[in-house]
Parts: sequence; C-alpha cells; structure tokens
Amino acid sequence: MDVFQKLESLVDSAGADDVEAASALTRKLKGASEPIQAAIDDFMLDFRTLVFVVESGEDGHARTARKLARARLASLQQLMGVEA
Repeated sequence: MDVFQKLESLVDSAGADDVEAASALTRKLKGASEPIQAAIDDFMLDFRTLVFVVESGEDGHARTARKLARARLASLQQLMGVEA
C-alpha cells in the first residue's frame, strides 16, 4: 500500500491516534518543492480538523470535513504526480 492509499485509509478512519500516523506518512514526502510542502501543510490542517470534528461527536459535520480532507489529499497527489 503506497503513502497515498494509507493516507486515504486514515481519512476514512479519522481517529485521534491517526494524526501521528498521517504526520509520519507525510514526512516521507518532505524535501519536496515549496508548492508540495504547502499542499502537505494544507492536508494536515484539514486532517486535524477532521479528527477534531469526529472526536467531538459532530457527525453532521464529519462528512463535510472528510470531503475537504480528501480534496486536499487529491490535490497533493496530483502535485506529486506532476513532480515525479
């Protein structure tokens, strides 16, 4: 399973323990260009927000937060594809 598949899986589960796992996975992408680094930061911010929403029990907002995190992840994946 590649980094992006693992991150997608974490977006699906989005629990408190998953923040560190996502952070460790994105560190594997470090050293990339400035736009990619910005995309990583954006994804991690939205992922942390998703985890907060899920952990606080706001099920009505979790779907929207998950959708945003997936969009950020897709953007990062697209940038990495261009970079590769």
